[in-house]
Amino acid sequence: MRKILITLGLIAGLTSPLAMSAGSVELPYKADVDLTDKASLQRGAKLFMNYCLGCHQMQFQRYERTFNDLGIPLEAGMENLVFTRDTKVGDHIKNSMPADSAAQWFGAPPPDLTLEARLRGPDWIYSYLKSFYVDPSRPFGVNNTVFKDVGMPHVLQELQGVPSKVYEERMIDGEMVKEYVGIKSDGSGELSEDEYDRAMLDLTNFMVYVGEPMILERESIGWKALIYCFIFWVFAVLLKKEYWRDIKK
Repeated sequence: MRKILITLGLIAGLTSPLAMSAGSVELPYKADVDLTDKASLQRGAKLFMNYCLGCHQMQFQRYERTFNDLGIPLEAGMENLVFTRDTKVGDHIKNSMPADSAAQWFGAPPPDLTLEARLRGPDWIYSYLKSFYVDPSRPFGVNNTVFKDVGMPHVLQELQGVPSKVYEERMIDGEMVKEYVGIKSDGSGELSEDEYDRAMLDLTNFMVYVGEPMILERESIGWKALIYCFIFWVFAVLLKKEYWRDIKK
């Protein structure tokens, strides 16, 4: 039994989102996601469709399910959030980029992001989106502190502006050294720093929703099931006492 419990614990640890995503990388930001915030989810969907879907797909999620869950009228969603021809409302969220071309441009096909939030965790995604910085040595001129040697451009740069690493001089062991303290935009983006942070949180929120669209319904049903089991347990205890009342030990 002890060996079984240890094995199950190891499996749970190895398959948890935290263990699979963060690894040895320290995540600088925490994503305070709220799946009940429909406005945030709608803004996140807009960001994904406009900036991410050109390369990344969500091929296990349907447009119709997304629009219904997020409170977006189907006609408005098809008109404003679907950019490929002959796409129907019941289709999966795919793009028209050929896999061969994607592999040639980026070195490998961009991953499908349907389950990315479940794999990486919301903190990882949020930190990744906020951790691009200028790096002339890279093919696309940018790198990422969370995902070293990232193979994609910073597609959200027009919103954030040009991000660079910030260092501060500090005295350590009697020697003045430059220490990395964060990333700062040059302010040329369409959004302010606070607005960009909010936008990245919205995008993270949307990706968490897509990873498990039924999570709120599942949690609601789970509480109802627990309440039912508790009530049934009370009646079971009372019935047991009634049956055994006249039996002496």
